[in-house]
Amino acid sequence: MYALSEIVEVIDGQWAGCLDDRMIQDLLIDSRQVMAGRQTLFFALVSHRNDGHKYIGDLYQKGVRAFVVNHVPEGDFPEAGFVLVQDTLKALQQLAAHHRSRFHVPVIGLTGSNGKTIVKEWLAQLLSPDFHLVRSPKSYNSQVGVPLSVWQMNETHQLGIFEAGISKPNEMGALQKIIQPTLGVFTNIGQAHEENFISYMQKAGEKLNLFTQAEALVYCMDYYDIQQVILRADLGKKVRLLPWSRKFKEAPVYVADVQKQGKFATLSLVVRNEPMTFVIPFVDDASVENAIHCIVVCLEMKMDPQVLAQRLLGMSSIAMRLEIKAGINNCTIVNDYYNSDVNSLSIALDVMNQQQQHKEKVLILSDILESGRDERELYGAIAELIHEKGVGMLVGIGPAISRQARQFPQNSRFFDDVNDFMQRFPFSQFRNQTILLKGARAFEFEQIGMELQEKAHETVLEINFNHLVNNFNHYRSLIKPETKIMVMVKAFGYGSGNYEVSNILQFHRADYLTVAFADEGVELRRAGITLPIMVMSPEINSYDNIIKYHLEPEVFSFRNLELIERALEVTGVTLPLNVHVKLDTGMHRLGFSLKELPELIRRIQANPLIHVRSVFSHLATADNPDEDDFTMSQIKVFEQGSQMIVDAFPYKVLRHILNTAGITRFTQYQFDMVRLGIGLYGVPTCKQDEDVLETVVSLKTTINQIKEVPAGDSIGYNRHGRALHDMRIGIVPIGYADGLSRLLGNGNAKFYINNQPVPIIGDICMDMCMLDLTGVEAQEGDTVVVFDAEHPIGDIAKACQTIPYEVMTRISQRVKRVYYQE
Repeated sequence: MYALSEIVEVIDGQWAGCLDDRMIQDLLIDSRQVMAGRQTLFFALVSHRNDGHKYIGDLYQKGVRAFVVNHVPEGDFPEAGFVLVQDTLKALQQLAAHHRSRFHVPVIGLTGSNGKTIVKEWLAQLLSPDFHLVRSPKSYNSQVGVPLSVWQMNETHQLGIFEAGISKPNEMGALQKIIQPTLGVFTNIGQAHEENFISYMQKAGEKLNLFTQAEALVYCMDYYDIQQVILRADLGKKVRLLPWSRKFKEAPVYVADVQKQGKFATLSLVVRNEPMTFVIPFVDDASVENAIHCIVVCLEMKMDPQVLAQRLLGMSSIAMRLEIKAGINNCTIVNDYYNSDVNSLSIALDVMNQQQQHKEKVLILSDILESGRDERELYGAIAELIHEKGVGMLVGIGPAISRQARQFPQNSRFFDDVNDFMQRFPFSQFRNQTILLKGARAFEFEQIGMELQEKAHETVLEINFNHLVNNFNHYRSLIKPETKIMVMVKAFGYGSGNYEVSNILQFHRADYLTVAFADEGVELRRAGITLPIMVMSPEINSYDNIIKYHLEPEVFSFRNLELIERALEVTGVTLPLNVHVKLDTGMHRLGFSLKELPELIRRIQANPLIHVRSVFSHLATADNPDEDDFTMSQIKVFEQGSQMIVDAFPYKVLRHILNTAGITRFTQYQFDMVRLGIGLYGVPTCKQDEDVLETVVSLKTTINQIKEVPAGDSIGYNRHGRALHDMRIGIVPIGYADGLSRLLGNGNAKFYINNQPVPIIGDICMDMCMLDLTGVEAQEGDTVVVFDAEHPIGDIAKACQTIPYEVMTRISQRVKRVYYQE
């Protein structure tokens, strides 16, 4: 821990505001991740996308009192201490460098175009039995990530392992000062971020700056550019060089042979003239290279070769870049979503070729971004590479690779983007193949991976968190910055999963959550949700848990008010319980009428343990323009009644009446808070939102079996389904026990296979239903869409004479939920 005054001195800052010399333990750059506010120092970083200064007010409310800024923000922050600097990022880096200088333990620093995260994680696996070590979390290797990684160091650590990445010249110098490696690892040099460098040589030279003060450096001398920059810098005069090679026998570590058998590779090395043999549980060339780096490091750190050999056998794969998974239709999927350059493509193709279970190899490849090379030359080299590696079929995704289609084999297919591919390519064609997914992150290849990977449950409800957040931000953009937003997560998050949705809403700064019953709120509390939670329909036996788990009940009648009063008395609490007063303004469901308010106010005023957090009502027809007069009458009654409540108490009482449709159509009546419901999940409640909201929820199943039914035969229970002609039907594993309404049967609704409509034939069964596939290209295992972005849930709702709310909330919990986001 550091005194704030010490930090001010380290980063050459100037005091402003409160001069409280508090102790600092945590550094924060993301205001959504605040934990222990009073010991946190927030750096208000400024980028072209965001400005951390605008979150200071929110952080102050959460207890943060120390800020590094380039200007003092407007607002009333009497207890806040501001440290003024010219550049907040440089200040963060200065502090991290100072922190690193306090520790005199070995630190391994890694850089390179590929492999540094894998090598870091493997070194941690190999060395952790001998050292209490600290390492970069995930891929924290940027100008911001490195300082936060190094800040983790403390007096108990005996070893540090940190990776550093750069995207342009003159970045590595700052990272060197922060990491200060005693032992360096230069994994390799490739094409990543090539557009910002004149040549490989320049990039290698810039990366080499990480090791100018190191004691020793591990690298592969077979990389010409790395070897040349080391020689030109005459680095050997200052740093002990530990190169290894497959080509040069005179290298201190010579790789004499690599034998691959099954899932294991045997590495025969000559280490300073001494033969050594190691076996690793990987066979692809990338893993072999990464493992050799690890071997040289461990031997340099005096690990016994026999111990090292045993530990190498136990190394586990790192779920980072290259992953191998079972796919649909007996395919094998190799995922590589992170790097998009020719070198990493070559490595990934080697991994694919190690999969011997299938003869045919398929490459699904996005545009190669940030290569810095001429487009025709780049894709010509890729065409030659995939020919050399024996790729049988190429699927190219992106405008650049599509423009170069003539350079690739005739059986290649090209698409504008992922959505175009997923809509137009029949996934059923993938059978008994090894498929490599090689896409830059911007192309969102995760969507393809989800479709190709084998699913344990063939009926799934997919929830797109990116779209959910976009919808949330859309509604937030309609209200004033000071207006709070309460989100409905009742009914299992409208069928989408209450904890999963609540968790992401908490991360994205919702102000309140709302559930129907206390049990739902208790579940969220137990899962770690800390946002305030309103309970709309507290049951008679739920008030003890409401008090215990700091939930906030709705008060809608004198009876439930009395139950609250009794519970407060029995539990013996001393802190007031937040409650939300419901007014009946014309919907005539729950709530107090205006004439009941004087008695209600008197009762609450007489009980110091009841604190009115808000007063609200519910609009019955906010989505219907024909009923706008009625909506305005409700708002008028609410204004009158809520003002009576507000005036009755000496503290701030929030007011809210707008639901999802109201936020869009009656924005001027947002008061202090609004309540967002089904709009969050991408279902529009009024015409204004139809082209704005993004679909969050998709329900999909698969074809289990296909049958030929002769004309005249019946299909399903009660023989309601009739084959009027020779018919081809598909049986899919979704029925009324999964939430499918029986009203959809007998042709009343259509599902979609390869974007072709297929009607339901016969009655809906408990666990399955039958589809008419006549005239539609379909195979067993094909995906069947019940509803998604292209086939709205509203169509299903209309077919079963209900509303999307009911369709979503009927989906049973036995249907697997699959959540995905960038």
